[in-house]
Amino acid sequence: MHKSIFAALAALFLANPAIAAPLCNELGFAGLLAKCNRGEPIEITLGSGKPLGKGAVALQSGGYYEMRITADGSAELAITGEPFFRAIWMNEIVINGIEVRPMAIDSLEFDEAGTATLSFIAIKPGSYEVRIPNTTSDSQKVSISIQ
Repeated sequence: MHKSIFAALAALFLANPAIAAPLCNELGFAGLLAKCNRGEPIEITLGSGKPLGKGAVALQSGGYYEMRITADGSAELAITGEPFFRAIWMNEIVINGIEVRPMAIDSLEFDEAGTATLSFIAIKPGSYEVRIPNTTSDSQKVSISIQ
């Protein structure tokens, strides 16, 4: 009985291995955080009446990225995106030179002008969005897909 279950599981995993292809072939000692595995930074701007980003963003599962969120101080604004933040592994959040290494976040709120940089590895494929809470305009969200 145990042999047949083991054989079935082995056949399942060997037939369709789950591999998240990195952005580079030779990761070296740094692994997923290697310089060659870094994608383009994601720029988000929080400003009263201004669009959050410049369009949809496509990420590769296993790739290392930075999201730079800059508030211009024109209003007290937040950005939320719980499903997206649960689909990534958060390395750190840097705010005014202070590094925070959280397990997870739901949102960030800016009371004043400033920048927060989130560094992360994209993990779970799917379609997500980050947005200003309680808004409905398409310009107040950024669509993110992890492939």
